Amino acid sequence: MKYRQLGNSGLYISEISLGTWLTTGLGIDNSTAFECMRRALDLGINFIDTADIYNKGESEKVLGDFLKTIKREEVIIGTKVFGPMSEHWMNQGLSIRHVRSACEASLQRLKTDYIDLYQCHRYDIDTPLEETCYAMHNLVERGYILHWGVSQWSAVQITNAMRICEHNGWRKPVSNQPVYNMLNRSLEVDVMDVCQKEQLGIVVYSPLAQGLLTGKYTRDHVPADSRASNDVMGVWFPTKRMDEGFYQKMEMLKTIAAGYDISMAELALAWALSKQPITSLIIGASRPQQVEQNVKAINVTLPGEIMQEIENILDNAPVDQYTGTRIGFGIIKRGY
Repeated sequence: MKYRQLGNSGLYISEISLGTWLTTGLGIDNSTAFECMRRALDLGINFIDTADIYNKGESEKVLGDFLKTIKREEVIIGTKVFGPMSEHWMNQGLSIRHVRSACEASLQRLKTDYIDLYQCHRYDIDTPLEETCYAMHNLVERGYILHWGVSQWSAVQITNAMRICEHNGWRKPVSNQPVYNMLNRSLEVDVMDVCQKEQLGIVVYSPLAQGLLTGKYTRDHVPADSRASNDVMGVWFPTKRMDEGFYQKMEMLKTIAAGYDISMAELALAWALSKQPITSLIIGASRPQQVEQNVKAINVTLPGEIMQEIENILDNAPVDQYTGTRIGFGIIKRGY
């Protein structure tokens, strides 16, 4: 396994991480979930990501049970706060009241004394940003968490949070967890540059676009055991992306993968890892074999000419709304 520093923190996390949205609580039995997590650790994965909202806390509970079977200090745990945890409207968001109570509840479910990385799952427009920043800083001061981060925040929101923390002498966020993959490159508009400038690690979720980039979906075949055919997980599956253009691109990308004797998933993950500001890719797994397959991507190096060929196939780097110029990361730097 290879490791990268998480922003300007002292944490070094594996290039491939394990997410629990799929692995625990959504149609996967606990025994299989344990097998996936054990295999991940055996392969050198040291970061496991979850959230309180995943199956209303059940994901954290399963992970907590697993933590009791290993040495806690040998794994980095990340969880998140924001989503509603009950029917009461006050039991959500990023107010200091909810953040503190949610963190205490997560600690109980995870059966641990501390959380390595506590992340704001979304931006809360109903709570002053200064209150949220102080709430997270206060959790660090209390010893509940070691570091804090954000997820799916805009470049402006991240920058504002950094300035507030600097002004008040508070602990700054060390990471951002956005969606990023070959099909969704909005991160390249400005957030990737801002994270690099502000020294925030980028821990990507959905690097395989919920399985679309594994190559197993074709025009006339959807695997019976896939996420798309699952009654629970299929609700979130991005079926709208499965148009003729998608299938044509996949065929060309599969040809490139075959030339390197790697899977389509390995190609997609290696492509994302080649973007230097990125720290780690969170993968989901419903069986240990998927963990093994995805970890292989860390040993794949794509030459510049292949990256350009992939760029030509994808043809989807973000475009500046004023000039019409491609502004994808590594194409043109925005100067933020």
